Amino acid sequence: MTKWKEKGMELVFLLAACVSILAVVLICVFLFANGIPAIQEIGTSEFLLGTTWKPNNRIFGILPMIVGSIYVTAGAIIIGVPVGILTAIFMACFCPAGIYRFLKAGVNLMAGIPSVVYGFWGLCVLVPLVRDTFGGKGYSILSASILLGMMILPTIISMSETAIRAVPDKYYQGALALGATHERSVFLTVVPAAKSGILAGIILGVGRAIGETMAVIMVAGNQPRLPKGILQGVRTMTANIVIEMGYATDLHRQALIATGVVLFVFILIINLLFSVIKRKKVGA
Repeated sequence: MTKWKEKGMELVFLLAACVSILAVVLICVFLFANGIPAIQEIGTSEFLLGTTWKPNNRIFGILPMIVGSIYVTAGAIIIGVPVGILTAIFMACFCPAGIYRFLKAGVNLMAGIPSVVYGFWGLCVLVPLVRDTFGGKGYSILSASILLGMMILPTIISMSETAIRAVPDKYYQGALALGATHERSVFLTVVPAAKSGILAGIILGVGRAIGETMAVIMVAGNQPRLPKGILQGVRTMTANIVIEMGYATDLHRQALIATGVVLFVFILIINLLFSVIKRKKVGA
């Protein structure tokens, strides 16, 4: 009887894995089947390198959206990754027990806040703050980067803290035995040993930053043009799809789906780059 139960559970797990793989395959088929013909009709260079997006004139250049996505994501990484990792180190190795429970609850609460609430806060607080402090209209790359940097914090903090706590205690004790201080033991022994889990948290955080739509729409300005500074408005690829998909038809709709193809490839390239970096660090 136990053997049949084990076989049955193995079959259930196999089916669950197959469903996940099938879902990814179906998404890929839909995107590429609808997006590639549009890219061919518009022209690959005109679509990817064009700087003008005017659907009414059948001009579909998504370079401003590509650049906007890169700028906003890079800004979120610069802001969110250092803060997230240092917070995780503090929570795992330095935080007093009385403070930890409140800090952990705060991180979990941040993870559960809907994107539209983040966007509304950014619209009412962050945009005026940026406008009054740095100038411009406030709807800018800087505002979107700060907001996304905050939104990716829970993912990076939680995964990095888990990775740090998973490091065997003998690493830390060994460093202390060799005469290292508590701080040096943590930063030079424990944290490097947890770099695989920390990098995984960064990858998930970057994925959320790239795919975030609602909050970015509310603070980025949504201007389909090449930005000349971090205080100018910008439109990301995800925002472009959401804003115009509701009324798009024919080639316009296909161009938006093709934008999804570019976004999909963009995320795939980033994941591959992180995998290469991870392998090099492990090999080193």
